[in-house]
Amino acid sequence: MNARPAVLYYCQHSVGLGHLVRSLAIADALSEGFRVVVASGGAVPPELAVPAGVELVALPAIGSSDGRGSHLISVEVGVDLDEVWRRRREILMNLLEELRPAAVVIELFPFGRRKFARELVPLLEAAAALDPAPIIVSSVRDILVDSKDNQQELDDRAAHQLNLHFDAVIVHADPDFATLDETFRPSIRLEPSIHYSGFVVRSAHRPPRRQPLVPEVLVSAGGGKIGVALFRAAVAAHLDHLDERGIRTRVITGPFLDPAIVAELEAHGARCQTLEISRFEPRLCEAMASSSVSVSLCGYNTALDIIRAGVPALVVPYDVDGETEQALRASRLSHKGVVRSLPMSDLTPATLSEAIIGTLSMKAPSATFDLGGSVATARIVADLVEQRARQVLSTR
Repeated sequence: MNARPAVLYYCQHSVGLGHLVRSLAIADALSEGFRVVVASGGAVPPELAVPAGVELVALPAIGSSDGRGSHLISVEVGVDLDEVWRRRREILMNLLEELRPAAVVIELFPFGRRKFARELVPLLEAAAALDPAPIIVSSVRDILVDSKDNQQELDDRAAHQLNLHFDAVIVHADPDFATLDETFRPSIRLEPSIHYSGFVVRSAHRPPRRQPLVPEVLVSAGGGKIGVALFRAAVAAHLDHLDERGIRTRVITGPFLDPAIVAELEAHGARCQTLEISRFEPRLCEAMASSSVSVSLCGYNTALDIIRAGVPALVVPYDVDGETEQALRASRLSHKGVVRSLPMSDLTPATLSEAIIGTLSMKAPSATFDLGGSVATARIVADLVEQRARQVLSTR
């Protein structure tokens, strides 16, 4: 029997891998003092390493058909979405009853993942009914999308959920870079305590910079699902402009890119010796550090890999359909001299190749941010659990 107190950690990723990667890094730090069970609600690629001290429970996976998370589908072919919801709720309730956790950590909700309230609200209500009740924590990244037409209504609804169900919010950011109130502005006063952990990275280790013998461009887009435009532009830029300059290009498609698009890119790679197409790179930060230039979107994990690698970087922030998060992050990193930025609306093979050539001469960034978010999050959760235990003892 596991004598350590338990943490139930819920993470749903529908489009990319960033949320799960960040959650596993936090879970790894939490496992030093807790039994940690991560309930993962999206498809988990077999290449993704799960930390040794973390138990991963794969819920029947729900994904997105549109690349934005707005239209949900069952990942398992032939299984009705309503049946998936039923099975997921049953698994979550059984986990709660089995673990009787000291803390429940919910990634992103209620700031996002609003469509998953149908399983999360019952879980939170059941958790509150336990004796003793666990600490309930919302885990959220540095910058939120804040451009919806009904944003005030959404912020107020999230604030209501926070006040109703949550004890604390942990913001995984360096407050010198971004604070919660910059992209979350409810008219309702928040009751849960707000904590800043610093940025969460898989490892705070900074890999050594190794300049390749010939200029090499590394192109990535996280899980790959929303990277099609960047990948196609990068391949065309290489074939039309970079190859003749003696530059090598490696494109990492990610595990979620449509196989038909992968085959299309691989066909180009097969005809050009200086163009390499890879499906997955488990040590992306190290690969960046061994490249001349990193070209990518500007998601949370990728941005932190750029910072850790200290590599000259060009970002093309994903800004389709009102998605403001990556553009805002890119703007702040560009202002601090960490990256150069090319708007997705300006993305063509010609503009991309020109920007890449300009980035080749960019001085390697030396930005300093708090990257201790995993350990700090574990400490914050442990402190909250201890405070709750003292409160329980004082009332008995």
